[in-house]
Amino acid sequence: MQYLVSVIDDKSNSGSTDRRPAISVFNERLIAEGYWVFAGGLADTTAATVIDNRGENPMISDGPFLESKEYLAGVWVWEAPDLDVALALAAEASKVCDRKIEVRPFT
Repeated sequence: MQYLVSVIDDKSNSGSTDRRPAISVFNERLIAEGYWVFAGGLADTTAATVIDNRGENPMISDGPFLESKEYLAGVWVWEAPDLDVALALAAEASKVCDRKIEVRPFT
C-alpha cells in the first residue's frame, strides 16, 4: 500500500534548518529497503498560489489556502506493507526532520 507522508513545519516553532544531511541518509535507506516512491521539499508558503475554479470564473489568489502557523513543508510517498510499518518509518522521519509528520494511505 502507498502512503502520503506529509512533513509539517510550524512558523512559530520551526524545526532545525540543518537537517538535510540526515534526511539524505534516511532517504538512501528508504530507497535501499524498497519503501521510497517519491519525495520533495516545498518552497515557503509565500510562493503558493491557490486556484478555485468551482464557480463561473477561476479565482486565483496568492498564499496558502488557509492562514495557519503550521504548513506543509514537504512530502514523501512510501510503499509499505501495512500501516504499522509506515508509522514506524514516520516516527524515524519525524526525528530525522525535526518536524511533525502526517501519514495518510492512498485509497
